[in-house]
Amino acid sequence: MPNPYARKFREPPAGGPVGAGGSGGTGVAPSPEAAAASAAPLPGATGPRSPDRRSPAPRSRTLRPGLPGTPGRWTPWLYLLPALLVLGALLVYPVYQLGLISVLEYTQAQVSGGEPTTFRGLANYTALFTDPQFRQVLLATVLFAAACVVTTLAVGCALAVLLTRVRALPRLVLMLAALGAWATPAVTGSTVWVFLFDPDLGPVNRLLGLGDFSWTYGRYSAFALVLMEVVWCSFPFVMVTVYAGIRAVPTEVLEAAALDGASQWRIWRSVTAPLLRPILVVVTIQSIIWDFKVFTQIYVMTHGGGIAGQNLVLNVYAYQKAFASSQYSLGAAIGVVMLLILLAVTLVYLRLLRRQGEEL
Repeated sequence: MPNPYARKFREPPAGGPVGAGGSGGTGVAPSPEAAAASAAPLPGATGPRSPDRRSPAPRSRTLRPGLPGTPGRWTPWLYLLPALLVLGALLVYPVYQLGLISVLEYTQAQVSGGEPTTFRGLANYTALFTDPQFRQVLLATVLFAAACVVTTLAVGCALAVLLTRVRALPRLVLMLAALGAWATPAVTGSTVWVFLFDPDLGPVNRLLGLGDFSWTYGRYSAFALVLMEVVWCSFPFVMVTVYAGIRAVPTEVLEAAALDGASQWRIWRSVTAPLLRPILVVVTIQSIIWDFKVFTQIYVMTHGGGIAGQNLVLNVYAYQKAFASSQYSLGAAIGVVMLLILLAVTLVYLRLLRRQGEEL
């Protein structure tokens, strides 16, 4: 039996191509390779292009940045321009005014027009940092904010993990309760917490058997009471955000860690937390900003800063200096110091994450 694959290597008879119906034809159709070879032009031959050869696709024109109607490097900024204008009106100008007042002599006499406004330079900042009370309030603010941030993150992350372990109905109840706490205004929440821990009418002291113990009388007990209220109204943001991040983690990764014998704490520390690090960065920075500038809870629950100012934080201290003492320049200087501290903490935190190779 002849080899059919050898036919494409035979030369066609002189009468015409194989299978063309001419003299000497065998009636066998040529293979696709032979047809392509017979249709290809000979080297050096001229003439019309073969109809089965397609012309190359037209090349797309690369538009240079800056041409009218073409996307360039400034196009994203044009889209962001409306938002930047709004932020500039709501943020940049007030910060500029704050910095300007902080370097002036600006008291009630200047506000009423009785005395001219004079330039003091850094004298207001010098007066602040040489004041022992300011240094004490600054230290108390840093420690109180750090405790609030750590507790809020711990409670929020623990409840986020709990949401992934419970059924649909308990999860819904917990979510609604947390969102209710988050939606409660700070003044209302602070008033409710003061009533709950009231030494005469509050139910907490009765349940704990503390009698007429006053939570707002002592310095540390008052800070502890405010801390619990701040965590109560702040943890829902952390819980919802971290829960959404956990749901986005591939289940195969968690199952593989569980099959390897890792405990739940080890899975969280070595698998889940590294995958959630960008989300944890956002909630940590947001918590630092919120807790460092706490005002309403301290002012309402400790009646303006506690006995003899023992529960003062920087925001309440700035309010007392600016509006209670009419030293607006000192209050503005405290605001500038708070702004610089928050910027420094945020930049240092982001820089440390960049050194660890995290994409933010």
